[in-house]
Amino acid sequence: MRFLLLSDVHSNLEALYTCLELAAGKYDKAICLGDLVGYGPNPNEVVDKIRNLCKVVIRGNHDKACCGIDDAAEFNPYARMATDWTRQALTPKHLEYLRALPMGPAVMEGFIAVHGSPKDEDEYILGPGQALPLLRGPEAQLVCFGHTHLQGGFTLNEAGRFQSIRIPATPDGLTLTVPLEDTTRYLINPGSVGQPRDHDWRAGFAILDSERKEVEYYRTPYNVAQTQAKMEKAGLPLPLYRRLELGR
Repeated sequence: MRFLLLSDVHSNLEALYTCLELAAGKYDKAICLGDLVGYGPNPNEVVDKIRNLCKVVIRGNHDKACCGIDDAAEFNPYARMATDWTRQALTPKHLEYLRALPMGPAVMEGFIAVHGSPKDEDEYILGPGQALPLLRGPEAQLVCFGHTHLQGGFTLNEAGRFQSIRIPATPDGLTLTVPLEDTTRYLINPGSVGQPRDHDWRAGFAILDSERKEVEYYRTPYNVAQTQAKMEKAGLPLPLYRRLELGR
């Protein structure tokens, strides 16, 4: 089974469609690791696409904030402004869909899917301080997570060697294939579709092949100017759409 892993779309329809064009024919089942909405200009359209495409969808912190489950008190001022705008833009049916999304972990075939971490859906796994306790813990050998907008992840082998998965600066398309060893534990982040923060503005996703036991990481350019123009027209904060071209 080949699983398309999408995360942190953040209402960016152009980035989502471009990822799906590149992924077409390469997967059997699609999964979304949360944050369908927030920041971007097309929340309803993104929710519709993800709802119809993905067999499994778990909620992210922006999904909770934009549908009113959380109050966004911990967000920075720009993120709160985007949250308020998104709440007003979402239709009643899309608000209800977001409110009904389950929290992770979602138990899949040979791995689990979360937004933040298996222990806390809002935790950021940024480095060894957060990753090592999870890799040494009782969670599944393979955990797929999002939330950080940083494509890559972390590994711990049977000898206790910890490593970060770093994505090389490569041309568009398949950027890295990571084999999955039976004696190694993995935290896999497919990257952000709609707002990468690893200084690469291109949309990111991954494909997990459970039969070949490998993960493929992808990056693809998209029409960022079109997304920015829509954000500007909607009156969303300038820093939120300028950051798209910077990948941060």
